[in-house]
Amino acid sequence: MTQFGLLATHRFAPFFVTQFLGAFNDNLFKNALVVLLTFQATTWTTLAPEILTNVAAGIFILPFFLFSATAGQLADKFDKAKIARLVKVLEIVITIVAAVGFWLRSLPVLLGALFLLGLHSTLFGPVKYAILPQHLREEELVGGNAMVEAGTFVAILVGTLGGGLLAGVGGHPSWIAFAGFVIATAGFLASCRIPIAPAPEPTLRVSFNVFAETWRNIGFARERRAVFLAILGISWFWLYGAIILAQLPVYAKNVLGGNETTVTILLAIFTVGVGIGSMLCEKLSGKHVEIGLIPLGAVGLTLFGTDLFLASPAAPPLGAPLPATVLFSLPGMWRVLLDLFAVGAFGGLYVVPLYVLMQTRSDLAHRARIVAANNILNALFMVIGALTAVVLLGNGLSIPALFGFAALCNAVLAVYIYTRVPEYFLRLLASAVIHAFYRVEKSGLENIPHEGPAVLVCNHVSFIDPVVVMGVVRRPIRFVMDHRIYRMPVFGFVFRHTRTIPIAPAKEDAECKEAAFREVAKALAAGDLIGLFPEGMITHTGELNTFRYGVGRIVGETPVPVVPMALRGLWGSFFSRRYGPAMSKPSLLKPFARIGLAATKPVPPQDVTPESLQVIVSELRGDQW
Repeated sequence: MTQFGLLATHRFAPFFVTQFLGAFNDNLFKNALVVLLTFQATTWTTLAPEILTNVAAGIFILPFFLFSATAGQLADKFDKAKIARLVKVLEIVITIVAAVGFWLRSLPVLLGALFLLGLHSTLFGPVKYAILPQHLREEELVGGNAMVEAGTFVAILVGTLGGGLLAGVGGHPSWIAFAGFVIATAGFLASCRIPIAPAPEPTLRVSFNVFAETWRNIGFARERRAVFLAILGISWFWLYGAIILAQLPVYAKNVLGGNETTVTILLAIFTVGVGIGSMLCEKLSGKHVEIGLIPLGAVGLTLFGTDLFLASPAAPPLGAPLPATVLFSLPGMWRVLLDLFAVGAFGGLYVVPLYVLMQTRSDLAHRARIVAANNILNALFMVIGALTAVVLLGNGLSIPALFGFAALCNAVLAVYIYTRVPEYFLRLLASAVIHAFYRVEKSGLENIPHEGPAVLVCNHVSFIDPVVVMGVVRRPIRFVMDHRIYRMPVFGFVFRHTRTIPIAPAKEDAECKEAAFREVAKALAAGDLIGLFPEGMITHTGELNTFRYGVGRIVGETPVPVVPMALRGLWGSFFSRRYGPAMSKPSLLKPFARIGLAATKPVPPQDVTPESLQVIVSELRGDQW
């Protein structure tokens, strides 16, 4: 089922509508209030608009920090569908409070309503992400999360449009609260159709000690390193995004020289970018967690965030504020829009895999509280971001320079991610290159385990065989290869950074050979995939060379399943030896040539012999086309 097909299912659609309308309402009120305070600040307060917008952002996210621990406990103890309905009732009450604030033109009451909306989102947060693994299958989680993220940001867009329009129509602003009441009521009706989501730990005793439970929830998240790193990555995304979103109203007015409509357009461009980036995740990930998208997203956030700083004008144009139609006809403005869109799109590519990783690797009994820990750290990071922005702007830093500073910090994060897991990014890069130049036919790849150790064995046809396998198989693979190929220019760089294990014949370097087998055993013990070309050399004839005994030794020392695979279509390519030395005849470079990779059922370790594997791989290979 495609991610759009989920919208036709009862187990996803009512929840999606509920969360969509909740995000829509939050942003309708929040952005209408921010626009009012930006363009009519003198009638509400004496604070400067750029300070007030960051204060409003901080007030909205403060409840996430204060009440997420309690929200996580409630979502683990009670049916999440019932919690969703009660949260929607609270949302209706909040819109009434907002109506009173608008009627009295009371900034404290309106900020109080904004705080309560943050509380509403805090209570719904653990439900929002913990309910998905209960209602969706594993292969649907990437698409489901992508739909939720895209829907959230479309809701932000629509709420932004509605809030901007309501703030700019003139007259009494209490219409904003009335619109929020209607939306909240619709959200409650949708929540009544969410299927039950039974509590994983109904006997849990809820503690209202915020600090103790906050620390305990973070402890649950830290039990699994991958989960905690995913949460830190998500939190950084929200810090980065919040810095940009909070500044856009003042950026539109004081830097670009636009009006209220300009604010709406900028927010729309950014949120559409996030939505599109999120939706691309399922296509690029093959419906499974694709961690390689994370460093790719981080690089994009840095590049386009930096260019947003460089593309911003030094001063607003003459005659500002200008209508949006006039403003965006000026030279350079389309570059600003492109940068905002790209920051959003790469943000979507970055964050969706992290959410799926957090959900799928979390302990079921603690999942809602782990989501709560995520929300706590998200809030903490956003508060830090808001305070940092206030301090830097208060000390004279311009908003474009603030964007550049955030991009610079993100560059540090991108380098860190790459140094920690370069194989994920390079595997994704290999996939992009292979699929750009070849038509790849795949069969039987579902036989490769989604997790846990295994050995993959494959025929060896050309110098790019490891790159092809790396780019087609969704899991990172640690290849064992000849030490001379390992040290080749270009290819060697890729192999070294994907933790390839070099090996040499005993007569050349006996220690290198033994070290390779030790490293293979260590990798399998850690749950990695090992990739082998048991022939030990690239074929000169197109036929299989004799499989060597190394695979038997590996599974003899560490019993794991062996998955036979076969490459097809590469014999006679530029990278093979069919017509003489490989890579010596450019005429053999044929774009969009058809190649294939086939796999069959794993062979139990006790049944593994080089001879039997060679027979299976030979049958898989067929006539090579």
